[in-house]
Amino acid sequence: MGFLTRLLLLTSLVLAVTAAGLLAPGQSFGVSPAIAAGGKTLRMAYDADPVSLDPHEQLSGATLQMSHLLFDPLLRFDTEMKLQPRLATRWEQIDERTTRFYLRPGVKFHSGRELTANDVVWTLNRLKRSPDFKALFEPFEGARVIDNLTVDLITKKPYPLVLNLATYIFPMDQAFYSGEDERGEAKDAIVKHGASFASTHVSGTGPFMVVKREQGVKLVLKRFDDYWDKQSPGNVQRIVFTPIREPATRVAALLAGDVDFIAPVPPGDLDRLRAADCCDLITMESTRILTFELNQDRVPAFKDKRVRLAVNYAINREGIVAKIMRGFATPAGQLSPDGYAGHDPALTPRYDLAKAKDLMREAGYEDGFSITMIAPNNRYAGDYRIAQAVAAMLAKINIKVDLQAMPKAQYWQRFDAREGDMLMIGWQSDTQDSANLFEFLAMTPDPKTGYGQYNAGDYSNPEVDKLTLESQTVIDSEARAELLQRVEHILYDDGAMVPLQWQHLSWGARKGVDIGAVLNQLGMPYLGDLVIE
Repeated sequence: MGFLTRLLLLTSLVLAVTAAGLLAPGQSFGVSPAIAAGGKTLRMAYDADPVSLDPHEQLSGATLQMSHLLFDPLLRFDTEMKLQPRLATRWEQIDERTTRFYLRPGVKFHSGRELTANDVVWTLNRLKRSPDFKALFEPFEGARVIDNLTVDLITKKPYPLVLNLATYIFPMDQAFYSGEDERGEAKDAIVKHGASFASTHVSGTGPFMVVKREQGVKLVLKRFDDYWDKQSPGNVQRIVFTPIREPATRVAALLAGDVDFIAPVPPGDLDRLRAADCCDLITMESTRILTFELNQDRVPAFKDKRVRLAVNYAINREGIVAKIMRGFATPAGQLSPDGYAGHDPALTPRYDLAKAKDLMREAGYEDGFSITMIAPNNRYAGDYRIAQAVAAMLAKINIKVDLQAMPKAQYWQRFDAREGDMLMIGWQSDTQDSANLFEFLAMTPDPKTGYGQYNAGDYSNPEVDKLTLESQTVIDSEARAELLQRVEHILYDDGAMVPLQWQHLSWGARKGVDIGAVLNQLGMPYLGDLVIE
């Protein structure tokens, strides 16, 4: 395709994009020098695309992956899981409750505005009112502007995870998101699963800008010409993201050369891709826990500890990992993976069908009961097949399961509405800490603080709440680990939920697409640094 043809296509595209309202006010869409010179295009396919462009709408892996493309955090974990400066060049502890961050000068938003400390304060305040993110920032009293490029984060009490939480702070363009949209709605409104200005408009500091977005069909991004990181080796100027839900189709597209990069690679295709001359397979262990929650509001039987334990004893986790995951996961008996402060090696996966039947009989449910189970079919590796296997295993203790599987976009709406008796969820603690798991999955749901936001089982144990909150202010690592391990023991003994496995990560890429250099255990490739030969 010649330069003139490309220019005409881009001109047509900008008219469509401007009409859709995806560009920031005053933002140009000229042909960048790199594109004119033949810059690299990455064609990628995931199992699903982000449900919104709002970085604070949904606390999910897809949202955080998108945030690293369109925004930038104060800090991020590098490929070796060490903290790396991004929009903050350095930081220092001022006192036991105050950490000072020094911002990088000259950073521009997509709108053309320069980043200031006011944008960081505004972003933190918005995080603190997000239903999904507020629990993360509940320990924070707030933020304070020192000067244009200096900001203090202040916690209510001494808090050991301030730097970890800085990886969640992706400063937003305060001016761009302030005021009202054409419908008279606040531009900074956070609306889950609904239309809002922030869900369809974006002005971040990230390496890429949105060109075109068709939810569930295609997302097109272009390199931000004024991106601050001039030292980045990345040479990708354009990303064409196509969601392909069916695993076999996704793999076939990569092998045929129709896409350059896919995730995840299904367990059944790992060997096939590993042997392919055209492609590279990258795998690594992950700390993401896949679990089922037992909805006590909808199923009175789940209020009985013996029934919850029966469910746990009825499920053969090792069998699921061996047969469905082909060994590409680690069976789990607790939430905290090995290496986390709360992990206790003694809390092993349980499987004893006879004991499960005895517990059901003791609880008065020998004849069983019927439940609905909801699960996504394009979010986690093997999710639908895992749900089918669990349903079959529960039938052996006379729990009859009506399994309802659906695409991720529909699933999260039903999950948030708690429309299921048994609900699948995977959770990655991006703070790399056990407390994050308990705060969201195990603490008593509290809309005011955001704790228990993803506790769809409505499990509640005052001791779990007390110990988790106490761990937030304990600086001594050994004492803190003891508290977090006590929480894991309570959850294990209570049968609070049904942890199944820690899922491993897998990506496939065409030769010459150096994806391995931008990956880490969080599963968030930093595509701004990607090099394509």
